[in-house]
Amino acid sequence: MIHVLYLHGFLSSPKSVKAQQTLAWCEKHRPDITLHIPQLSNYPSQVGQQLTDYIQAHPQLTEAGLRAIGSSMGGYLSTWLVEQYGGKAVLINPAVKPFELLLKYVGEHVNPYTGEPFKIVQEDMAVLKAMDSENLAAPESYKVLLQTGDETLDYRQAEEKYADSDLIIEQGGDHSFTGFEKHLPAIFRFLD
Repeated sequence: MIHVLYLHGFLSSPKSVKAQQTLAWCEKHRPDITLHIPQLSNYPSQVGQQLTDYIQAHPQLTEAGLRAIGSSMGGYLSTWLVEQYGGKAVLINPAVKPFELLLKYVGEHVNPYTGEPFKIVQEDMAVLKAMDSENLAAPESYKVLLQTGDETLDYRQAEEKYADSDLIIEQGGDHSFTGFEKHLPAIFRFLD
């Protein structure tokens, strides 16, 4: 059995469209894969410890090297984990500098999937910055899917950071990554 960790983005959940498409694809085409899709904390200051605890509770995730798929903030977190544990990750429109991006989100929010109210505070930015992997130990460990029409993140930041990775840049699209499901066979070939 192969274990793969899927990390959703900020203000998202395991019920997001991409997470559910990935789960459905695995069930149909790769029953040998167990897909882990934890509900990540809305609090940036808690998510690092949450992921460390999750991996400790599921050691099978790192037995053959971590395999992760991360969307947006989940891409940032996947990079942080691969840099710690080794392995491979596929990143979909990943956040590169969430500690800058989330400055405009300081304040109170409600997760639209879970209904959970939460607050982003200035101190969260230092926690996120501490998780930054400025220099990738093994750029070939990443496959990065970007769309130039991403309205939330500047795709060029990821293009620059992952320049030596397996980089796919599609014109147009949006932050949700239009047509994501057609990439699933290649995503799992990369992770194998």
